[in-house]
Amino acid sequence: MNIVVRRGTRQERVRLNAWIRAREVRLIDKDGKQVGIVKIEEALRRAREDFLDLVEIVPDSKPPVCRIIDYNKYKYEQKRRAKEARKKQKDVQQKEIRLSPVISDHDYNFKKNHIENFLKDGNRVKVTIKFKGRQIIHPEKGRQVLEKLTQDLSSVGTVEGNSRWQGKWLQVFFKPI
Repeated sequence: MNIVVRRGTRQERVRLNAWIRAREVRLIDKDGKQVGIVKIEEALRRAREDFLDLVEIVPDSKPPVCRIIDYNKYKYEQKRRAKEARKKQKDVQQKEIRLSPVISDHDYNFKKNHIENFLKDGNRVKVTIKFKGRQIIHPEKGRQVLEKLTQDLSSVGTVEGNSRWQGKWLQVFFKPI
């Protein structure tokens, strides 16, 4: 039986019993002990005697590695391991906050508090300062805002790399400590 197992966007083909194409296989018995390299007929006979399946575990090796196991139990354990791995992953997002080089104290504090909350949640934050019209003539005002922000956020985050220009935008990235 040729079973298709989907993992992410990639499909893996798991070959069972008579669908294994190799003439010889490296066999692992039901107890997990290596039997050695045997003919496929011998491996299939041993699997049938134990009322289990011969599953191709490592198809790319020469000869392929096959194991005598209950395939349904194997499938269940694989799903359980994948589920445990997904539980342990942390989804890190990138948030963006936009500022102006001429920002009032209240607006600055309001946005600074949002950035602190994002960093405490473990997210990266992209801070962008947009220069409108003739404000581009005074880039030092934008740098002053960024320096003040870096000092205020030093307890919860650090600057990742240097600030960089993209057209009329000055950008800097913060990462959580």
